[in-house]
Amino acid sequence: MDLRNRTRWLRRFAKELVRGVTVVVVAIASAWLGIMLGGAVHANVGPVEIGMSAEPSWAGETVLDAHPFGTLLFDTHNAPVGLRITLENINPARVSTLLEDPRLSARLPVMMERELREGVKTLVLRALVCGLAGALIGSLIVFRRPGPALAGLLSAAVVIAGTGAAVALTFRPKSVVEPKYTGLLAGAPSLVGDAESIVTKFESYRAQLAKLVNNVSQLYDTVSALPLYDSDPASIRVLHVSDIHLNPIAWNLIHSLTAQFKIDAIVDTGDLTDHGTGPEDKFAEEIGRFGLPYVFVRGNHDSGSTQKAVAKQKGAIVLDDTVKTVAGLRIYGLGDPRFTPDKSVAVDTDLDSLAATGRTHATRLALDPKPVDLVAVHDPTIARQFSGMTPMILAGHSHERSTELLPSGTRLFVQGSTGGAGLRALEHDEPTPVAASVLYFDRKTHRLRAWDDITLGGLGEQSVQIERHVETAPGRTISPGPTVSPSPTGSTTGTASP
Repeated sequence: MDLRNRTRWLRRFAKELVRGVTVVVVAIASAWLGIMLGGAVHANVGPVEIGMSAEPSWAGETVLDAHPFGTLLFDTHNAPVGLRITLENINPARVSTLLEDPRLSARLPVMMERELREGVKTLVLRALVCGLAGALIGSLIVFRRPGPALAGLLSAAVVIAGTGAAVALTFRPKSVVEPKYTGLLAGAPSLVGDAESIVTKFESYRAQLAKLVNNVSQLYDTVSALPLYDSDPASIRVLHVSDIHLNPIAWNLIHSLTAQFKIDAIVDTGDLTDHGTGPEDKFAEEIGRFGLPYVFVRGNHDSGSTQKAVAKQKGAIVLDDTVKTVAGLRIYGLGDPRFTPDKSVAVDTDLDSLAATGRTHATRLALDPKPVDLVAVHDPTIARQFSGMTPMILAGHSHERSTELLPSGTRLFVQGSTGGAGLRALEHDEPTPVAASVLYFDRKTHRLRAWDDITLGGLGEQSVQIERHVETAPGRTISPGPTVSPSPTGSTTGTASP
């Protein structure tokens, strides 16, 4: 083949390649347009009338839109298509029947699974027909020849089949127990559901789906008087807050969460104030108005005066190298050894020194013949030294939430800033999120079963996100061993000095 023929062949090949790519792109775009225009279906699932539609989504998630209260996101699969379920209407008569007839409530999970499965099958079939029809019609409109139109139809069929296979292979039915909630704070408990019920029925996602729809039904039915969590004697609910830094927004949030989630006790892992001065002590007076046990450990921004001010409040329990049983949980707490605002006193912030302090107290705690259920400290570097001493360690300091399962089996939970870092939030372009978490402990074993991470957008933002997590092995063995050395990484170890 001479140079002229080779050039002609390359041009023809490039032209055919561009034409083929164009056919595929037009077919896929037309298929999606067809699915979006005609692929939505409506179905009755229990007492709820829902709309279901497929939509492009790189996240591959299922979205339950419970407007105007918020949305629930489930990480159900890994494919470039998402499922959106919209709650369109609630049948009041069926809701009343459901709530009054225990036999109907018992059959609700099976009935809902059947109706939801039928709705999804209808959605898949309709999306398939509309997608192929859209690809064929779109290709005919663009190319106006049967050859490219049939090629586009075949391309769309292959893409749709591949997407369906990816959904089927990566489908995670248990993702229903770990929803991410975004919306109004007042509606969160009713939509997300009871964590203890979710854990005890972890193997049956059908029951959780029924619980979810039942909660939404009650939410719509009552409207102004939103239902709260049902009292569950099998769980102990602990609200973990930290690094309030004189922000009164934190008090409002705690009041709301303790009421909405029926909290049994509050654990504050320090930095209640900014400078630990006398005038700041008055800020602690709100603690006595919660009407709940308020466990407090001193942070590096809290002075001895701050600690005494907290101890004077009704319900306050100050722990400083001491153990106390609170709401059925045996809790050990240790105040931070530093007081960084006092510049007249040299403060040793070396990580090795902090780790040594933690090891000293951990060794002392190990001599206690009765194990503790929970350890509360301020700095994660100190917290790591209690690895193997307890199933759960709470800390703060870093203003960034994180959790880590240590090699000993101990879970280290570092809270963000419940005060949005206080006035420090104004120092950055983006406000520091306001963070708190609800921890659910089994009343018999005292082990963590699940937790809800609650995040507000920060100063000037009103929305809230609640993300459910389930402890995969709550009964795991805790193995005492060498403590964990401090790590130079920031958010996990809390080495930063806010």
